[in-house]
Amino acid sequence: MSGLRIVGIGEEISACALLPWTVPLEEWPEEPSLTDMRGISRHIVRLIHSTGDPESEVYAVKETVPEFANREYSILRELAQRQAPSVEPIAVVEGRTNDAGEELPAALVTRYLPFSLPYRVILSESITPHEIVNMTNALALLLVRLHLLGFWWGDCSLSNTLFRRDASEYSAYLVDAETGEFQQRLSDGQREHDLEIAHFNVAAELDDLACAGLLHPGMDPFRASDTVIKRYRRLWQMLKEPQLLDPTDRHAVERAMRALQDLGFAVEEVEILIDGDQGKLKFQPKLVASGYHQHRLHDVLGLHAEELQAKRLLASFDRYRAREKKPLPTVEESARRWITEVFEHTINQIPEDLRGRVEAAQMFHEILEHRWYLGEKAGRDVGMDFSTQDYIAHILPFRSASGGTVSENEDLLDSELV
Repeated sequence: MSGLRIVGIGEEISACALLPWTVPLEEWPEEPSLTDMRGISRHIVRLIHSTGDPESEVYAVKETVPEFANREYSILRELAQRQAPSVEPIAVVEGRTNDAGEELPAALVTRYLPFSLPYRVILSESITPHEIVNMTNALALLLVRLHLLGFWWGDCSLSNTLFRRDASEYSAYLVDAETGEFQQRLSDGQREHDLEIAHFNVAAELDDLACAGLLHPGMDPFRASDTVIKRYRRLWQMLKEPQLLDPTDRHAVERAMRALQDLGFAVEEVEILIDGDQGKLKFQPKLVASGYHQHRLHDVLGLHAEELQAKRLLASFDRYRAREKKPLPTVEESARRWITEVFEHTINQIPEDLRGRVEAAQMFHEILEHRWYLGEKAGRDVGMDFSTQDYIAHILPFRSASGGTVSENEDLLDSELV
């Protein structure tokens, strides 16, 4: 192995160096639980723990040619630096040979995104058409975010994406950047080209599932693919095209700003023009950045979460603070108390043997949803502790270990609401 060359993240190199690089990737042993989390790929891919510890983090290893491995590694690093929703690169491995001295393909190593799943795994479960639309909406939002960064994907598809639960919807992450490239600014033609590729790929992937009997009966793959494009165009129009507002409405600009924030975008710069002839106010976002609620959640509470999860946690904190006695303490003091008395108090009730099935912020959201459901059934608020214990008893045991799917368990709720 004298010719082995590993280039990657400094603190990860020692773990990468210990992996069995003299063995062809298709012969690497893979735990069944990890195999279930892996999607399909044109390349040979394996999911493997970074060390012998089954609790260690998981790497995704892909065999490819050196040129593609190095190019994709560089692109993924750039995406990470720009805080794009994508997997994190770990290393490129070249100069591999087997024990007989025969050359083996180069490898790209990325960090597997916790609590994420490929679309085929998600759709193999019992899933509603509404959730499929949520997935296509998440893909559209991912493409918008990438285009805002000047990134042309070149192979946007469900297969090249990982999905994570985000409250009642999904977040989408780019997992394959082999064909992508950065531009200072994407032209409309480049964006349209990406949309054409996405439209074809998604329709073909869903049609393949329909032929295999895995798609929800009656769902049209081509109409579902259309939703990606329609959703993309609506988002792009709101973010990049001017809106005509009533200049006599004192709150029109504020509402326009909040509409963008509700979509998860912070408006960093805006241009406002008054058209005296038409009596209209033109509101034009100039610079927008994604992750509005995520950034606010981290600034106020020091927590990391997906965008809709962050929005839900912030709403819980705002309600908590609104109930505090006057004079109100500082936001920092309220935040410390909410973390301890509400968030951590709830999450710490999860038994050891059920931990790790659902990411903490997602679990908190689901317990809040469960509390609402139980309250509707009982005709009164049953409280957070009761809701948590009922969630632990009737919902959490049916969640997959990956946390990627939700079983339809509400009909199992037979608790006596006392």
